[in-house]
Amino acid sequence: MDGTTPGTAFRLVGVALLSEEFGRLDVPLEAPADGTVPDPFDLPHGAVVTLALTFRSAVDVDGLVYTETRVHRGQVLSTTRTALGGFRAGGPYEIRMPPERLPNGRAVGNTYEVTGTFSDAAGHELARERHRFRLCASGRVPARPVQGAAPAAP
Repeated sequence: MDGTTPGTAFRLVGVALLSEEFGRLDVPLEAPADGTVPDPFDLPHGAVVTLALTFRSAVDVDGLVYTETRVHRGQVLSTTRTALGGFRAGGPYEIRMPPERLPNGRAVGNTYEVTGTFSDAAGHELARERHRFRLCASGRVPARPVQGAAPAAP
């Protein structure tokens, strides 16, 4: 999905992962035509990342909530619900979530699937975003770096 739910005035315009280790990595919002999740991208084991969410709204939104669910090997690892507050019509607004250290070690490999959902105070879903990442050796540059992003340290 492109970050927009048909019939709503709320639009997710960007998702990025920020890290001192690899710079900025924009997460594609376009899903494959068959409705599956896009191909995974690589992230270094143990990297500290900050999720940046950018959105616009044509109407005022009260009680905006972002819910993220992370799945690994078919099991839900975590669901985090973050109250973002109220926003006036306009934007773009960029929200940065608290920094998080990615798992580290051999046992944490494979692919993680992440689903992020925005909803309002009444519980109506406004936008949904899905992506996958794969943990790789520390120091390796992510598979889809944005041009101009800082390279990983050797």
